[in-house]
Amino acid sequence: MKIRKGDNVLIIKGKDRGKSGKVRRALPQDNRVVVEGLNMVKRHSRARGIMRQAGIIQREAPIDVSKVMLLCNKCNQPARVGFRLLAEGNRVRICRACKEVID
Repeated sequence: MKIRKGDNVLIIKGKDRGKSGKVRRALPQDNRVVVEGLNMVKRHSRARGIMRQAGIIQREAPIDVSKVMLLCNKCNQPARVGFRLLAEGNRVRICRACKEVID
């Protein structure tokens, strides 16, 4: 998966289209990411003794990775991600538009 925890992404599909945020969690086995403050859903929760009060809780839900695009640090535009091998043998992510290293 080309998007990792801590990346800034732009939502390109769905109810939050056009908004951007930071990736809180990446779930590569499900091809999904959790973005801070976006794709909010309401969950009804039952009281668990003293620890948690009953009610409706809003939280972030995972969104499919195909519905987000990585924001390049240099050109600050949504970018497709490519890979390049450095001289030391490390594999790094690059922005396809400006060819700048993202990692």
